Amino acid sequence: MMAVTGLLGLLVGSFLNVVIYRVPVMMDREEADWYEQCSAQKNDAPHEESKKETFNLLKPGSACPACTAPIRAWENIPILSYLILSGKCANCGISISVRYPIIEAITGILSVVVAWKYGYSITCLGALLLCWTLIALTVIDLDRQLLPDRITLPLLWLGLLFSLITGPDGSPVFTDPKSAIIGAIAGYLSLWSIYQGFKLSTGKEGMGYGDFKLLAALGAWLGWQMLLLIIILSAGVGLVSAMGMIIFRGHDRQIPIPFGPYLAIAGFIAALWGTELLEAYLGISGMNALL
Repeated sequence: MMAVTGLLGLLVGSFLNVVIYRVPVMMDREEADWYEQCSAQKNDAPHEESKKETFNLLKPGSACPACTAPIRAWENIPILSYLILSGKCANCGISISVRYPIIEAITGILSVVVAWKYGYSITCLGALLLCWTLIALTVIDLDRQLLPDRITLPLLWLGLLFSLITGPDGSPVFTDPKSAIIGAIAGYLSLWSIYQGFKLSTGKEGMGYGDFKLLAALGAWLGWQMLLLIIILSAGVGLVSAMGMIIFRGHDRQIPIPFGPYLAIAGFIAALWGTELLEAYLGISGMNALL
């Protein structure tokens, strides 16, 4: 099963590369079309629909950004094609970003980790869907400082749906519906409150609304009980990462750092080991009765 899951993860990672690149471009195009329509209405001019090339996750087919040569099937095998082609386009020889095989490899490795943790089960399926979505959101946020609603909101609804599913023993797959609903509400309002307080005290926006929606989605998947753990983990990972970028890479402190990737990392950790971490903390603190 591990090998099959790993191969599946590599294939999904290849598709995630498409999602990561195309979803923001699709949003940009839709926004441009909206402004064009508004401008036409403001000027009382008839808006003529221009015939534009279809651009979505399926069309057009993958092509080299430099020479536009179509990428053939044998050139699109995860990791292997990159190695065979020595990281270059088969047609024009331009270098291909190493990021593509890295994302494929990370997706494959994390998929194996999920399968190792949960085995062949509905829980494994849910954790894989959550993991793959978090990978896409992480890279998009790093690229564009954007967490698209078209990904975060379906993730939230899918989490609520999984709260209705029970395992063979009758227990919830991740959490029960009540905890999921409260988790979604509390997840959104907790970061929204922090955002509003920071804005009132400094006049600046400390984070984006996408972060609220992502934590709401994680609350829907894992329940309100995991929210504090996710926030603590994300803050810790974010602090270490930010200090590292400032010290070793000379990152300007005035340039905002996206918080979504840290939430995603914390959410993945909580999905796999959240219960163990909570039990360990409550055991150390002597509050086992609260679990």
